[in-house]
Amino acid sequence: MRHKKKSRRFTKSKNQEKAMFKALATSLILNEKIITTEAKAKELRSFIEKTITRAKKDTLANRRLLAKIFSKKIIKKLFEEIGPRYKDRPGGYTRIIKLNPRPSDGAKMAIIEFV
Repeated sequence: MRHKKKSRRFTKSKNQEKAMFKALATSLILNEKIITTEAKAKELRSFIEKTITRAKKDTLANRRLLAKIFSKKIIKKLFEEIGPRYKDRPGGYTRIIKLNPRPSDGAKMAIIEFV
């Protein structure tokens, strides 16, 4: 049963899940818009929101924390472009737009993008 569970499970292990969200977050930061399943988009939103909130304050601690997750290229874009863009915004940096189901398996699809 799913009682009191806070998040969804997508794959078999927690490490695979971390890798999947790291890859999704990296492509979202680079391209600023990706198409994925609705469930993945909803879970990715919370991960990205926390990341951007960290990137708004350009401190050494925040840089080191995000450097454990992302590459130098992503860190540079986060702290020089995306962080300052949302400096005055208290949250809600992403938008999820629902799409038609995927034809092959009928999975609910969505676009997640920065506002």
